[in-house]
Amino acid sequence: MNQNTQEVAPQIDLSKATILLVDDNAQNLELMQAFLEELPCQIRTASDGVEAIESIERSCPNLVILDVMMPRMSGFEVCQKIKSQPSTRDTVVIMVTALNEVSDYERAVECGTNDFITKPVNKIELIARVKSLLELSLVKQEFDRE
Repeated sequence: MNQNTQEVAPQIDLSKATILLVDDNAQNLELMQAFLEELPCQIRTASDGVEAIESIERSCPNLVILDVMMPRMSGFEVCQKIKSQPSTRDTVVIMVTALNEVSDYERAVECGTNDFITKPVNKIELIARVKSLLELSLVKQEFDRE
C-alpha cells in the first residue's frame, strides 16, 4: 500500500461516540474503562443488565460492551432486547465472556451480538475491535443520514 492511500482516508471523529460498559464486577469495569481511556469517546458504566437497559433507554450509546454472566438480566437477554428494538437495533454490541463453550458463542450470535471477546480481556484486542466497530457504526450512521 502506498502512502497516498493512507492520507486520503477520512479521519473518523470518535469524540462524539458513547460506549456503555456493562459488568457486575467492579474490577472488570474499572479495568476496561482504563483500557478504553485512550479513545476520545464518552464512557458510561452499568453494573448489571437492568441498569444497562435503563441507561440505553435514557440515551442510546453507539457501542455496548456487555458481560454475559450477570445477575437480574444476562448479557444475552440485554443483547436480544437491544437488537429487537427498532430504536436501538443498530447499536453495536460486543459481548465479553469467560465462557468458551461453542453453545455460548452460538447463543451470542443468535441474540445479535456484533462481536465477542473472551476474558481475560486483552487491551490491544479490545481497543482494536472497539475502534473498528465504532468507526464502522459512525460511517453507517452518516451514510444513512444522506
